[in-house]
Amino acid sequence: MTPPKAPEDGKIAAEGNMPPAVSLRVETLSKRADFQRATRSAHVAKPGFVLQMRRRRPEENVNAAIVRTGFTCSKKVGNAVARNRAKRRLREIARLALPHHGIAGNDYVLVGRKDATATLPFSQLQTDFLHALDILHGRKS
Repeated sequence: MTPPKAPEDGKIAAEGNMPPAVSLRVETLSKRADFQRATRSAHVAKPGFVLQMRRRRPEENVNAAIVRTGFTCSKKVGNAVARNRAKRRLREIARLALPHHGIAGNDYVLVGRKDATATLPFSQLQTDFLHALDILHGRKS
């Protein structure tokens, strides 16, 4: 079996629902201090989650061209299975939206909510996330 060859005429081999050529790089927050700084910043509460956004300072040793995200669920959300399911859903909505709608140099933290994050329809979580981003970016009130 041979690998497929690149087109010679300069056309894209498979056109379709391709991601943008230039997208933001998204990294995951891992340090407790980053989560604590985000807690003291702007936030929007939605039925399925709370979205916190923090603009990083220039003196922080983090590349300004990346977007960082964090995900957290307290024990109020449920047992480990429920918390992990909620975080998986939050990771997916962030993965789909932040490369297109996130602003470089910001940290975003998604906090799962009890009896909502794991049970709400995924499409509602997505629309709520985009609406929350618009509010935090100052595009809507």
